[in-house]
Amino acid sequence: MNPLYACVHAAEFPVQALLRLRPDLASQPIAVLAGRPPLEFVCSLNTTAMRRGITLDMTRLHVEALGAVTVLRRSTETESAARNVLLECAARFSPRIEECGVGTSCAFVLDITGTERLFGPPLRFAERLRSALDETGFRVSIAVSANFHAARMKAASSRGITVIPPGEEPAALTKLPLAALNLEESHREIFDLWGIRTLAELAALPEIDLITRLGQPAAALRAAARGAQPHTFQPIERDFQLHEFFAFETPVEQVDSLLFIGARMIDSLVRRAADRALALSLLTTNFQLEGGASARRILRPAIPSSDSKFLLKLLQLEIAAHPPSSAVCSFELTAEAARSSVVQLGLFAPQTPEPSRLDVTLARLRSIVGDDRVGSPALEDTHRPRSFSIEPFSLSAKQTTATIPTPRIALRCMRPPIPLRVTLRNRQPISFSDGSGSFQITASYGPWSTSGCWWSTDAWNCEEWDVLATRNDGVCLSCLLVCDRNAWRLEALYD
Repeated sequence: MNPLYACVHAAEFPVQALLRLRPDLASQPIAVLAGRPPLEFVCSLNTTAMRRGITLDMTRLHVEALGAVTVLRRSTETESAARNVLLECAARFSPRIEECGVGTSCAFVLDITGTERLFGPPLRFAERLRSALDETGFRVSIAVSANFHAARMKAASSRGITVIPPGEEPAALTKLPLAALNLEESHREIFDLWGIRTLAELAALPEIDLITRLGQPAAALRAAARGAQPHTFQPIERDFQLHEFFAFETPVEQVDSLLFIGARMIDSLVRRAADRALALSLLTTNFQLEGGASARRILRPAIPSSDSKFLLKLLQLEIAAHPPSSAVCSFELTAEAARSSVVQLGLFAPQTPEPSRLDVTLARLRSIVGDDRVGSPALEDTHRPRSFSIEPFSLSAKQTTATIPTPRIALRCMRPPIPLRVTLRNRQPISFSDGSGSFQITASYGPWSTSGCWWSTDAWNCEEWDVLATRNDGVCLSCLLVCDRNAWRLEALYD
């Protein structure tokens, strides 16, 4: 089977990486600056800025003198996250991908040999690939060829989609500039002296004479100019990471600005997870604050979700409940993916609350009463009486079939316990007072002693008594009294 390659080339990638999460700036002239002040220079720009007269390596002072140009700082973290997004999108069409970007461009070559049955002919394949990349916010050019280097050079030197039929590589590369070969400085100077400007002029040189003057590497350059240079494909290893990053030009204090970027990030993460038939099970936000501090929060839906609006609502409630202590310099969002669970309800089973509404309700409750006061009770691994903790609430698809026995007596715990003053006789309680009335104990059973953690400050040494008590007005109570290191309290009532 004859090999076939498709090259995806994203020019001026620093600009595209910054505008992917800021579509509102796409129509404005954008210049990206690199370097340290005051020696900042333009390293990337869009077409609109180029029409305004801005060029590469122009200083900030010259850019600002032109006026009406949006200046952004280059962010390597944003470019890294955008590169992973572009790579994941391309991997939907081919698992064999090699990176070939140079300078400020980002380019990948896909080995699409034998994909005609899946995606159709090369032109149809390129159209579907470019449409998928457009949805993720990238503007790319695509070239398809049977030669690796021909596809790479054609994609970098043209716009739109180009399909080179097998055997027509020399004609397709005729008008390309010599810079498409990424020449060394010594070779470039020699070709300039010879007046060689295009690949067609290089391909027309006699091979033997060229090798005599420049050595054996010149044969590879001539073969590449003719679209006949062989290549050993070196696919890269891809790690699936759901990560987004955005650095603000100036520190941001408004919540709306954070949510605007957060909405774009969540949409991207949900789309990337859905490509693998997954949903988002956990979101971790990290705000780098002005002054060097950071604020990290975790959003954990009850069940994995792919609803962007619902996840954005959780983010909004979390920011409202725990606002950053100072202005935000950068916003990082990381997600974990899992398979979305489907709960099959019984025909006569009561309807459970919708998970998204339940999560929003829990988030609002946490903002009112605190994070450690909302969740599911869980017994702790200790013998301390009535010791439990609050764990995050989660839905389970498991349905229990155990029958619940008919209760004969109920123990109603007092939250918080009521402190008492107890009168003892022969080390047994005979009466107690809770501040509002006095009770005479008619019968008592105990004590049942428990103790633990004697080696720490959380030590306990309790005696429990089950008593029957009568108040002066004739009211009778069945209650549980606890003595913890000479401190008495009413722990519970028996119903």
